Amino acid sequence: MNKKYYLAYGSNLSVEQMAYRAPDAELIGKAVLRDWRLLFKTHADIEECPGYETPVLIWLISEHDEKRLDKYEGWPKYYIKKNLSIIVTPFNGGERFECEAMVYVMAKNFKRAQPMKEYYKLLETGYERFNFDKNILYKALYESVTPGDCSSGFEVSLI
Repeated sequence: MNKKYYLAYGSNLSVEQMAYRAPDAELIGKAVLRDWRLLFKTHADIEECPGYETPVLIWLISEHDEKRLDKYEGWPKYYIKKNLSIIVTPFNGGERFECEAMVYVMAKNFKRAQPMKEYYKLLETGYERFNFDKNILYKALYESVTPGDCSSGFEVSLI
């Protein structure tokens, strides 16, 4: 059975939801996407943006898991797939390693919008569970409802 690395930054930070959505998936570790920012377009999305960082979880998924995730993520109309090179810090304490990982990124026709409270709370719980910097999540929420883009160069400091 072919397996691949998959990186999660949205609701698939939930181990419980991933157990249902991708029953063969194995949680491998975490990584940081450098020069990518988290945003909300009702649901979580990432976009290339210099100077930003987005923490992600790395899963090892089967072909069956990928097909189930494709359906859940609305591929290829809601989310499309990209492959990114990442450096993984394994949860088992092993050596860090570089690999290619598949990620879902929203199709271009969706606009920024505030997420539902329950959805945001799910991400917040994931950030707490995996010790991710919650300021990244707060900044994503703010920037999702504020005009501007990566080229505008605005910075936000949330407490």
